[in-house]
Amino acid sequence: MDVFNTLIIMVISVGIELVLGMVIALVMHRAIFGRGVVRTVVLIPYGIITVVAAFAWQFAFATETGFVNNLPFIADEKNWFGGHISSLAVIIMAEIWKTTPFMALLLLAGLVTIPNELYEAAKVDGASAWQRFRKITLPLMKPAILVAVLFRTLEASRVFDSIFIMTRGAQNTESVSILGFNQLINRLNLGLGSAISVLIFLGVVLIAFLFIKGFGVKVEEGRPGG
Repeated sequence: MDVFNTLIIMVISVGIELVLGMVIALVMHRAIFGRGVVRTVVLIPYGIITVVAAFAWQFAFATETGFVNNLPFIADEKNWFGGHISSLAVIIMAEIWKTTPFMALLLLAGLVTIPNELYEAAKVDGASAWQRFRKITLPLMKPAILVAVLFRTLEASRVFDSIFIMTRGAQNTESVSILGFNQLINRLNLGLGSAISVLIFLGVVLIAFLFIKGFGVKVEEGRPGG
């Protein structure tokens, strides 16, 4: 169950962050007025300490102190941390809110390397905005996308702070990192806790290897002239 929770949080959060990060990066790159202000505002969530952000989301969704249940589109008062799915949903939303700016920043670094002459030439040829994005932006941004997804996947696979603050693993929301913490600190099972820590490290190495060797080759093949 702990591995399943980790995979669910990792896949859903990284997937949504990639889409939102791309949209935000495009907005920051194409903003004509107040570009610096836009970038600063977007990056504020990433500048907040993860523990502080987790407490903020916990208070927002708490039954007694939260404001989420008072929103107009919430029909009935809901105990968000009283069930497995709802607890995971809040944790995933907190992860997305916190780290999407990081994804957008990495994607923005890839966007600024694309020459504007390519877009101008495509416009002259009659290419639509979607065609320019699909034929120019995406192929040339594959290295940046690979780096962004790799970094976020590695981070999401070790998710700890948000779960520890919001649920402490209750409602079957334990991740592999929470399991290792409980074995080492709470249960003083040094042998099993150390084994879990080693497995987490090996999992991180495996993810990095698969991304670099698998997706990295596709990136090289997809480059112009590759």
